[in-house]
Amino acid sequence: MSNRRSLAILFAIMTTTLLATSRLAQSAEPASRPLVVGHRGLLKHAPENTLAGFRAALSLRVGIEIDIRRTRDGRLVCLHDESLDRTTSGRGQLTDHSYDDLRKLDAGEWFDPSFRGERIPNADELFTMIAELSRPETLVAVDLKATGHGVEEAIVRLAVEHKVLDRLVFIGATIESAEVRARLHAANSKTQIARLAPSAAEIDEVLADPTATWVYVRFLPTEADVQRIHQAGKRLFIAGPLVAGQELENWSRAAALPLDAILTDYPLELAQRLRAGTRSSQP
Repeated sequence: MSNRRSLAILFAIMTTTLLATSRLAQSAEPASRPLVVGHRGLLKHAPENTLAGFRAALSLRVGIEIDIRRTRDGRLVCLHDESLDRTTSGRGQLTDHSYDDLRKLDAGEWFDPSFRGERIPNADELFTMIAELSRPETLVAVDLKATGHGVEEAIVRLAVEHKVLDRLVFIGATIESAEVRARLHAANSKTQIARLAPSAAEIDEVLADPTATWVYVRFLPTEADVQRIHQAGKRLFIAGPLVAGQELENWSRAAALPLDAILTDYPLELAQRLRAGTRSSQP
């Protein structure tokens, strides 16, 4: 019943946007750059980090960003905060709770009563959904909030089992650890890893890192920066305050460079704007 309620509230959003994206959905060609990634799913339209939000985003040809943490008994689940308080009916630190404890919690009603019954997803059911609903060019950004003790190996192994490793790129603060990058790379050499370049001056350091296949930035690079990154065989991902909101000018500048992917809180609006721009530029 909870899934029905969740899908009902998203139906109007999905049908409206699907009309605008039907031409792309029917095409066999990959989506043009940049790929659009929804921060924690469709967090403006559905509870963040839930299957309801992720399912809607993927159905609308939008990538997703997910946060992975570990329960007290070692299960990998999708939750942004260390605490359960903000986005679930539970209280306290996630690491103090077992997976069975979490399955009793509601992760949707805080956002809207129509999402009552949404649960904190585990990584296995999340990757199952990604395998079913995503396309080869779909980008799933994975922010590992917990690392070590086998987390890197487990998440990569699970992605391989579900045949979605090629759609994942690992991002976030923990990826700044050389040890974490090394463990991800050792788990599978095809693992895509995005290392942060805090400024243009530090791009070369990322390009020299054999474990990093993406350069991750929070500033608008120059066209020369983008060309240098692409010539090195790596891809470019932008996130942060310059593009998280409805920053129309920054979106346009980023798309014109072109970057490979943009992470934003407004993926539907960005995707629609990019597609409108593509149509208007066609002869």
